[in-house]
Amino acid sequence: MLTIKQFEKRYHDAVIVAIDEIGFSTGVHWIRGENGSGKSTFFKSVAGLIPYHGTIQFNDGVSMNSDPVVFRRYVNYGEAEPFYPGFLTGYDLIQFISKSKGVTREQQTHYIEAFGLDTYMHTSCETYSTGMLKKLSLAMAFLGRPRLIILDEPLITLDNVSRDVLIDAMKARLKNEPITFLISSHQMIENDVLTIDGLYTIVNKTIVKN
Repeated sequence: MLTIKQFEKRYHDAVIVAIDEIGFSTGVHWIRGENGSGKSTFFKSVAGLIPYHGTIQFNDGVSMNSDPVVFRRYVNYGEAEPFYPGFLTGYDLIQFISKSKGVTREQQTHYIEAFGLDTYMHTSCETYSTGMLKKLSLAMAFLGRPRLIILDEPLITLDNVSRDVLIDAMKARLKNEPITFLISSHQMIENDVLTIDGLYTIVNKTIVKN
């Protein structure tokens, strides 16, 4: 369970997202909203990438506020439009994430092969297409033993084969581990393809459960 209380994110004097209290149990939680509604800002705040006001913590008390290093080890984030320094390779990035999260070589190999990254792992990111960058970002989002995986628009630029790989990867983690997924997507995710445990909408700068 992830609990968020008295959350507020502002840019200068403008409130972007404000939440009194919300909790996300294990399973898949889909957050919808118009472009510019604050979904990505909320996700980046929860992932510990940008500052905010409020409390974000897991049910055992590990908190972004008091235990930021430990908290970040439990949270993985796949952004909507990933961008990486052009001189780095996919291999460089995966090794960096793996060292910080204690990832086994077996797990690295599994996701590299599953997302079809092996053919270009050692070429620089400046040569990658948007689809290649997306698959690299998604593969890295599954590395380690996260309690929370945040996927911002995970289906954009994905071909049908990669979409199936992503759904299968989510199902496998849900089956074998107590894990929470927060996702946003403008593309439909059918409930018979992936069980959605919670559906939410950003309305009037807050998150409402449907």
